[in-house]
Amino acid sequence: MQVNPIIRPDLPQKDNRFSALVGADKWLQLPQAIRQRFGKRVKGGDSVAYQGIVTEMNMNWAGFILAHAARILGAPLPYDMSCVGQPAVVTVTEDIAGNGQFWIRQYGRQAGFPQVVHSSKRFAGPTGLEEYIGFGIGMALNVEAAEHALMFKSDHYFLSIFGRHIRLPKVISPGDLVIGHHDLGDGKFRFSLCLKAWLFGEMLSQDAVFRDAKK
Repeated sequence: MQVNPIIRPDLPQKDNRFSALVGADKWLQLPQAIRQRFGKRVKGGDSVAYQGIVTEMNMNWAGFILAHAARILGAPLPYDMSCVGQPAVVTVTEDIAGNGQFWIRQYGRQAGFPQVVHSSKRFAGPTGLEEYIGFGIGMALNVEAAEHALMFKSDHYFLSIFGRHIRLPKVISPGDLVIGHHDLGDGKFRFSLCLKAWLFGEMLSQDAVFRDAKK
């Protein structure tokens, strides 16, 4: 007699979307902890939260201007150097309506309200993954496996208007963005962000260390 597996809708289910972008062979080379974090799919509308602390942040004058100018778009880039040593929280919520996830990053500051960054990841587009920050602005991401890390690298930026994607010329794009998820073992991981431009060099970088959500 065949026994069908019991599926608990209240528990995270298997998610093959990130592994498909990386490729089966390279996916298996990643640490198990990374595969577990990016290989689970929570029930639609539910969230997973990771708590941590910002450990490092740097920006040059060009990064300072860009980060503060982007505040009119919802502050998608960290802009306050006082966030170092302050608590950080990342919340990932499954998008019920679409094929993607909502990400909320909260960075504490020494004074005032914390900075909150909203974005939406959708498994679509020429690279298979797009991230939207609002106002129709988004970027296509390449997902790559590195040593003990899963890397998200900007391929190009675009405007989405009336269902059309208008690719922005590289000369007016903010730069090459690389985001990393580095496993540290013992249920911890490092989040890294680095924005570089050919004209201004490394404009902005940030590191934060998080721990796995309690089950």
